[in-house]
Amino acid sequence: MNNIELSLADQIPLNKLSKKILRLVGKAIATYQMIEEGDRIMLAVSGGKDSLFMLHILKIFQKKAPVNFEIFAYTLDQGQPNYDSKSLETFYKKMDIEYYIEYSDTYSVVTDKIEEGKTYCSLCSRLRRGILYSEAERLNATKIALGHHSDDAIETLFLNLFYSGRMAAISPKLKSDDNKHIVIRPLILLAEEDITRMAEYLNLPIMPCNLCNNQDNLQRQRIKNLIKEESKINPVLRTSLRSALQKLEPRHLWDISKMDFENLNTKSEFLLK
Repeated sequence: MNNIELSLADQIPLNKLSKKILRLVGKAIATYQMIEEGDRIMLAVSGGKDSLFMLHILKIFQKKAPVNFEIFAYTLDQGQPNYDSKSLETFYKKMDIEYYIEYSDTYSVVTDKIEEGKTYCSLCSRLRRGILYSEAERLNATKIALGHHSDDAIETLFLNLFYSGRMAAISPKLKSDDNKHIVIRPLILLAEEDITRMAEYLNLPIMPCNLCNNQDNLQRQRIKNLIKEESKINPVLRTSLRSALQKLEPRHLWDISKMDFENLNTKSEFLLK
């Protein structure tokens, strides 16, 4: 046996990982056809628990999957104070993965453009997304993987309902507006609490977002608190909401672009444009 050090993924016995997590990630990948033969997938790793755990899981699936695909980690240093990418670099080397850590000071742009008291997230995410798309093209990525989970989708649904007047959440797989990029979310069926437990068990080098986490009264935080409080009364709330995201019933909604109300008859109901 040679002296080559095993990657971090190899050092964690598979039987220590939750079977439920592995099953749900596999289900998401298969159901939404996220990964294909020959894919080169950019894993957008911010340093948060979700994206770090996504990297860990996809490293495992890369070895077990029936198709061959490449993965590489991409981290964007946005110039936030006290952001130290050295721990991520060490982690990537332990994972034995191709990685890129690039710098672009979007932090100064966001804090300059957004007045005090307003939330930074929207502009910050738009700037970051634009850079990720550009870098994915430069690095020949066929897909971009993001670490959003089911709680992110649920919270986004409520945010759009409450503040944007739209019934929209987060898609497991989508094409960018310019039709150049495919975005996948392998953790979309997972609960945040399960990811948190596994991230703690794996001792991942988590770096929280200092930009958003230092803001009070964020709409998303209020929604998160609302769901948390309601879950105390209804323990199956999150399960029900996750199910609802997979069971759209257009005929019970009001969208005339999806329902031909004028010519509604027993033969034709849906437009589904």
